[in-house]
Amino acid sequence: MRNDLPPRPTGAVRTRLLSVIGVAVVGVVTGSLLIWHAQLGDMLGLAADKEPVVSSVSAPAVGAPPATNLATTTPTRRPTHSPSTPSATPTTPKPPKKTVHKPTREESIDGLSPKLKGRLTKAIAAAKAAGVTIRITSARRSAAKQQRLLNEAIKKYGSYKLATRWVLPPKYSAHVLGKAVDIGPAAAMTWLNRNGWRYGVCRRYDNEPWHFEALTAPGTKCPPREPHAVAKAD
Repeated sequence: MRNDLPPRPTGAVRTRLLSVIGVAVVGVVTGSLLIWHAQLGDMLGLAADKEPVVSSVSAPAVGAPPATNLATTTPTRRPTHSPSTPSATPTTPKPPKKTVHKPTREESIDGLSPKLKGRLTKAIAAAKAAGVTIRITSARRSAAKQQRLLNEAIKKYGSYKLATRWVLPPKYSAHVLGKAVDIGPAAAMTWLNRNGWRYGVCRRYDNEPWHFEALTAPGTKCPPREPHAVAKAD
């Protein structure tokens, strides 16, 4: 039998085959070294970052001013008012105050007529300079007060006619008109009875040494006194 074995490669073919195998082995070794080097670099921190780090802050555009978070406050100008400029706000006018007239005390000369008040004021000052004090016991009276006094006098004296010698009805009373004044004490009555004519103040009735009226001009002699008051006939 015949032996069909393949022919042995020649020298040139053998050399080429070894070159291919060598190149393959060198590639495998080189790849292994590269992989090992990369792993070693990761462990030692020597390798460069594989992905770039992206900042969360947006970078300003080139040539534009950087943005700022500070708010710009615009100053507020307060309006100024000139002292001479009236306010635009309307003002409500205040209601006028009511004048309260207090009732005049009966012991005051304020309710007397101007003529008797002026004369009596001078007489009181002159008496004081002479050491005599004149006190007002009854000056101007209300009509109600005068009527009450008349009613009491009627009960006391028993008749209207006798009562009116001391107390006149309101419509005839000089006290209600502010034209008569009763004074005290007795020393004041005596002084004014003697000197009242100098000031135009005179005693009117004999039965009432305390009752005085402006019956004459200052410096003129007083008229004769009347015995008592008399109510006029209606």
